[in-house]
Amino acid sequence: MRTQIAAANWKMNLTLQQAEALVDELLQTPHSVNADQLAIFAVPFPYLITVKNKLAGKQNIFVAAQNCYHKKNGAYTGEVSAEMLKSIGIEYVVLGHSERREYFNETNAMLGEKVNIAFEYGIKPIFCCGEPLSIREAGSQNSFVETQLKESLFHLTADQLKGFIIAYEPIWAIGTGKTATSDQAQEMHAHIRNVFATQYGNDVADTISILYGGSVKASNAKEIFGKADVDGGLVGGASLIAAEFATIIDSLK
Repeated sequence: MRTQIAAANWKMNLTLQQAEALVDELLQTPHSVNADQLAIFAVPFPYLITVKNKLAGKQNIFVAAQNCYHKKNGAYTGEVSAEMLKSIGIEYVVLGHSERREYFNETNAMLGEKVNIAFEYGIKPIFCCGEPLSIREAGSQNSFVETQLKESLFHLTADQLKGFIIAYEPIWAIGTGKTATSDQAQEMHAHIRNVFATQYGNDVADTISILYGGSVKASNAKEIFGKADVDGGLVGGASLIAAEFATIIDSLK
């Protein structure tokens, strides 16, 4: 069975004190992360070490950075490198979130560089893809997402892609309260898996965890996660509420 993942994306939210309180509350809220499941917390850079220390020793629970720079080091004031993340024991990084693409002009080519540098330092990417509303309304979402994947990931080897994590996020459903139906999510996730199967074979495609991101909450997680090609979620707002995210974790297959 593919690894099932509940990933929390805190985005640019919470003070340090609020972050500590949220983690403490979540750890005290009943939930279960089974052997074939992961819970991952993508937290702001200043909180990485603090949250990592709080989660130390917890089975199958990890911390992720929300981004890293596409260069190794140098005169890039304000940026954070993969080597820095590695030096503090961070094992996952979110790359290509729609907000990074839109607000910071991250291109498919740049994201390919980020994936490469993450791999170089042994950090596992959580690679985001997804279409805006105009593309969905035009019925071009499949080709749009396929281009994102091909231009950023198809230089990788089959071994690098085994166990890879993709997060599909329909941009029109992020922070809007709108959610793709579970059938729409399944349709795109199946397409994404087929894109990899065509290029790398079913053996590789069947190991890739594909998460859904877009207004996932406790009330809809079980239905969405229940679809055959949906392997969990990348969760925004609901991950800032301990009881909500605990329920989402328990909704994994």
